[in-house]
Amino acid sequence: MARIEGIDLPRDKRIVIGLTYIYGIGNTTAQKILATAKVSEDVRVRDLTVDQEDQIREAIAALNLQLEGDLRRKVSLDIKGLQEIASYRGIRHRKGLPVRGQHTKNNARTRKGPATAIAGKKK
Repeated sequence: MARIEGIDLPRDKRIVIGLTYIYGIGNTTAQKILATAKVSEDVRVRDLTVDQEDQIREAIAALNLQLEGDLRRKVSLDIKGLQEIASYRGIRHRKGLPVRGQHTKNNARTRKGPATAIAGKKK
């Protein structure tokens, strides 16, 4: 069981995919980490040796990435800062509407929540 950055990586997946289960690591970063650690991308997580796990941990530390809790905290503080200065994006976050300029006349149900019926609309 490989445990990196406090996350249990799925045993049956390739290590390049398993690393993406860590918040803040995507495909490209996972490939960079494995190249730095000199570990093959095709190795399954269950087949990693303890030495390879240590090399991966050292590679992550060498890249000096913000991961998991630190990154989540930074993102939430950034959003909170936008809300405090009452920027357009902060207001959209506060209202629960799309932030990046999407239209809201027809869709945006993910951000707005389920549709509610309006009384008195019968013909």
